[in-house]
Amino acid sequence: MTDRIDLGLKDAVTAGCACCAAPASTATEIPAAGNAAVTEEILVSGMTCSHCVSSVTEELSGIDGVQNVTVDLHAGGTSRVTIHSTSALDPAQVKAAVDEAGYALADSPV
Repeated sequence: MTDRIDLGLKDAVTAGCACCAAPASTATEIPAAGNAAVTEEILVSGMTCSHCVSSVTEELSGIDGVQNVTVDLHAGGTSRVTIHSTSALDPAQVKAAVDEAGYALADSPV
Protein backbone atom coordinates (compact mmCIF):
# COMPACT_ATOMS: atom_id res chain seq x y z
CA MET A 1 0.00 0.00 0.00
CA THR A 2 1.96 2.97 -1.26
CA ASP A 3 -0.99 5.14 -2.26
CA ARG A 4 -1.73 7.78 0.34
CA ILE A 5 -4.70 10.06 0.65
CA ASP A 6 -4.00 13.62 1.79
CA LEU A 7 -6.34 14.31 4.69
CA GLY A 8 -5.45 18.00 4.82
CA LEU A 9 -3.99 17.79 8.30
CA LYS A 10 -1.41 20.32 9.42
CA ASP A 11 1.92 19.71 11.08
CA ALA A 12 1.06 19.37 14.79
CA VAL A 13 4.41 20.82 15.83
CA THR A 14 3.92 24.15 14.09
CA ALA A 15 0.18 24.81 13.97
CA GLY A 16 -1.70 22.11 15.83
CA CYS A 17 -3.90 19.63 14.08
CA ALA A 18 -6.55 20.72 11.60
CA CYS A 19 -9.41 19.97 13.97
CA CYS A 20 -7.93 21.88 16.93
CA ALA A 21 -6.12 24.75 15.24
CA ALA A 22 -7.71 28.17 15.41
CA PRO A 23 -9.24 29.29 12.13
CA ALA A 24 -6.99 31.48 10.04
CA SER A 25 -9.52 34.33 10.20
CA THR A 26 -11.33 35.07 13.46
CA ALA A 27 -12.75 38.30 14.86
CA THR A 28 -9.58 40.16 13.85
CA GLU A 29 -10.69 40.75 10.26
CA ILE A 30 -9.35 43.79 8.47
CA PRO A 31 -12.23 46.10 7.63
CA ALA A 32 -12.73 47.17 4.01
CA ALA A 33 -11.59 50.65 3.03
CA GLY A 34 -14.01 53.22 4.41
CA ASN A 35 -15.56 50.70 6.83
CA ALA A 36 -14.03 51.39 10.22
CA ALA A 37 -15.02 48.59 12.55
CA VAL A 38 -15.74 49.20 16.22
CA THR A 39 -15.58 46.52 18.90
CA GLU A 40 -17.33 47.09 22.21
CA GLU A 41 -17.56 44.77 25.21
CA ILE A 42 -20.41 44.85 27.71
CA LEU A 43 -21.19 42.75 30.76
CA VAL A 44 -24.62 41.16 31.05
CA SER A 45 -25.98 39.45 34.15
CA GLY A 46 -28.58 36.73 34.42
CA MET A 47 -27.90 34.59 31.34
CA THR A 48 -27.82 30.86 32.07
CA CYS A 49 -28.11 28.96 28.76
CA SER A 50 -27.90 29.06 24.97
CA HIS A 51 -31.46 30.40 24.73
CA CYS A 52 -30.38 33.38 26.83
CA VAL A 53 -27.42 33.91 24.50
CA SER A 54 -29.71 33.73 21.45
CA SER A 55 -32.12 36.29 22.92
CA VAL A 56 -29.40 38.82 23.72
CA THR A 57 -27.65 38.23 20.39
CA GLU A 58 -30.88 38.71 18.44
CA GLU A 59 -31.79 41.96 20.19
CA LEU A 60 -28.29 43.45 19.86
CA SER A 61 -28.06 42.38 16.22
CA GLY A 62 -31.18 44.46 15.55
CA ILE A 63 -29.32 47.69 16.27
CA ASP A 64 -28.31 49.53 13.09
CA GLY A 65 -24.65 48.98 12.27
CA VAL A 66 -24.15 45.84 14.35
CA GLN A 67 -22.31 43.25 12.27
CA ASN A 68 -21.62 40.48 14.78
CA VAL A 69 -22.28 39.62 18.43
CA THR A 70 -20.36 37.01 20.43
CA VAL A 71 -21.09 35.93 23.99
CA ASP A 72 -18.75 34.39 26.53
CA LEU A 73 -21.44 32.77 28.72
CA HIS A 74 -20.86 32.43 32.45
CA ALA A 75 -24.06 30.70 33.51
CA GLY A 76 -25.65 32.42 36.47
CA GLY A 77 -22.88 35.01 36.62
CA THR A 78 -21.75 37.91 34.50
CA SER A 79 -21.27 37.13 30.81
CA ARG A 80 -19.02 39.11 28.49
CA VAL A 81 -20.73 40.21 25.27
CA THR A 82 -18.62 41.51 22.39
CA ILE A 83 -20.34 43.66 19.78
CA HIS A 84 -18.72 44.34 16.41
CA SER A 85 -20.26 47.27 14.56
CA THR A 86 -19.58 49.70 11.75
CA SER A 87 -19.60 52.68 14.14
CA ALA A 88 -19.84 53.53 17.83
CA LEU A 89 -23.14 52.47 19.36
CA ASP A 90 -25.49 54.56 21.46
CA PRO A 91 -25.24 53.18 25.03
CA ALA A 92 -28.99 53.77 25.50
CA GLN A 93 -29.75 51.54 22.49
CA VAL A 94 -27.46 48.81 23.81
CA LYS A 95 -29.11 48.96 27.25
CA ALA A 96 -32.59 48.93 25.69
CA ALA A 97 -31.73 45.87 23.58
CA VAL A 98 -30.39 43.95 26.58
CA ASP A 99 -33.46 44.97 28.61
CA GLU A 100 -35.77 43.85 25.78
CA ALA A 101 -34.07 40.44 25.80
CA GLY A 102 -34.93 40.20 29.52
CA TYR A 103 -31.49 40.76 31.04
CA ALA A 104 -29.53 43.60 32.62
CA LEU A 105 -26.22 45.26 32.04
CA ALA A 106 -23.86 44.46 34.89
CA ASP A 107 -21.87 47.17 36.60
CA SER A 108 -18.43 47.41 35.08
CA PRO A 109 -15.57 46.81 37.51
CA VAL A 110 -13.67 50.04 38.19
